[in-house]
Amino acid sequence: MRISKYLTLAASALALTVSMGIAHADGHIKKIKIGTEGAYPPFNNLTSDGKLVGFDIDIAIALCAEMDVVCEFVTNDWDGIIPSLISGKFDAIIASMSITDERKQKVDFTNKYYNTPPAIAVPKDSDITEATDAALAGRVLGAQGSTTHSIYAEEKLSSADVRLYPTPDEYKLDIVNGRVDGVIDDVIVLGEWLETDDGACCKILGTLTPDPVINGEGAGIAIRKGDNELREMFNEAIVAIRANGKYQEINDKYFDVDVYGE
Repeated sequence: MRISKYLTLAASALALTVSMGIAHADGHIKKIKIGTEGAYPPFNNLTSDGKLVGFDIDIAIALCAEMDVVCEFVTNDWDGIIPSLISGKFDAIIASMSITDERKQKVDFTNKYYNTPPAIAVPKDSDITEATDAALAGRVLGAQGSTTHSIYAEEKLSSADVRLYPTPDEYKLDIVNGRVDGVIDDVIVLGEWLETDDGACCKILGTLTPDPVINGEGAGIAIRKGDNELREMFNEAIVAIRANGKYQEINDKYFDVDVYGE
C-alpha cells in the first residue's frame, strides 16, 4: 500500500473500457472512471499486450458489477495520481492506496478493501539478520518513492541509506544486481516477486509493525472531496462482495491468505 506526497500532474498512459452494467435512467451515477497505476503486481499491472490485471482490477470490476455501473480504467503514473483525480481525469483511485491522515486532507476515502503489512527483502546470502534500524545501519535500502513504505524507511529506518525509485521494477533490478542491500514494500508484493525467476535471488527478512500514522488504515478507494454518493456506493458494494463470496473468490485467485485484515 502506498501514499503519494507530490501533487505534480502526470499524463494518463492508457484507457480501456469494461462494460458490466446497465446505464441508469434515474439521474444516479451510471459511469465511473477508475484511475490505477498498472505497475504494482500482483495488485495492478499492465501485461505485455496492454491488459490491466491484478487484485485491484478484479475488485474494481466486482464492485462496478455490484453497483450496476459501467467502469472505465485509466492508468496514471503513481506520483501524479492524486492530482489527476482532483482535476477530474477520473472519479476514483483503486490502486492499493493507503488511507492516511495526510491524504485525507486532499481526498476522501471509502472504507478499506484490504490491509497488509510492510516487509523487507534481502539477498539470500545477506548477512543482515533483522529487519531493524540497527541491523540496517549503513546499508542501502531501496523503496518506491512517494509511498508509505518509503516514508516508513526514511522515518523508522533512518540509519539506512534509503534509495528511492519510480516503480518497484527499478528497485527489484538493483537488488538483483547487488546495487542495494535490501528493499521495503508490501509483504504480498515482495512475496509474490520472490516466487518469480528474478525474485529467486532474495528472501523476506521480516515483516514490520505498521505505524498507524504512516501506514494508515489499510488500502481504500480515493474519491474527490465531497463526492459522498460515490463513496457510499463503493462502501455498500464492498460490504456486498464480502458477504456474497465474490471478495473471497478474488482473494483466493491471488493469495493464500486473507488480505482483508482485521
